Amino acid sequence: MFNIFKKEVNLFFSSVIAYLSMAIFFVVMALNLWVFPGNILESGYATLEAFFLFAPWVLIFLIPALTMRLISEEYNQGTLEILATQSIKDIQIVLGKYFSALFIWALTLLPTLIYFWCITQLDVATAPTDSGAIIGSYIGLFLLGAAFTAISLFASAVSKNQVTAFLIGVLLCYLFYNAFYQLSQLDAFVGKWDYIIQSFGMGAHYEALSRGVIDTRDLVYFLSVIVVFTLLSKISLESRKW
Repeated sequence: MFNIFKKEVNLFFSSVIAYLSMAIFFVVMALNLWVFPGNILESGYATLEAFFLFAPWVLIFLIPALTMRLISEEYNQGTLEILATQSIKDIQIVLGKYFSALFIWALTLLPTLIYFWCITQLDVATAPTDSGAIIGSYIGLFLLGAAFTAISLFASAVSKNQVTAFLIGVLLCYLFYNAFYQLSQLDAFVGKWDYIIQSFGMGAHYEALSRGVIDTRDLVYFLSVIVVFTLLSKISLESRKW
């Protein structure tokens, strides 16, 4: 598993697209925070709320783009069978690729901590920085990205075409993040089942963590999504032997 992890990380950093993707995420988030209308300097509040509201929508496209080749490429190159001859189990292949993508996501998120440092320098007595909410939001955003990674890896496992894998990944990430909320707003559910329906989506759990309260129910939800889609990726790999 570690060899697969190392190979994928090396392949990622041997590509210009990898660095470009990480840079785009950082720059787009910075522009949204500091330059575009409604930025921190205009609002007068030392908060990263705009960052945490906008970041998930970027990740819906960014993470599927980063993961679409992980298994699809193995199908096209016929290297999955080579790995099988080396007594590497399907679950080891999936986990090696998942953790490599998760590592890249962590590296992508890490530089944004400079935004946190910047707003602490803008902190004033009349509008103090809510550090607890920001830390909770970072935990929530990392877990959201981890769940998107598992979903996108599954999309790569069910398609030999990278573009198709990307589109499936975007669709699934969107559905799990926002579709349940939109469904709960239908007149038939408002005031009755809306809270329960929202709890099936990632958006509600991400929002809960963003308040700075680390609830085990939210952590279990994200971990469950990761485990389920990781197992689905394993099953998809095994299906080639059926």
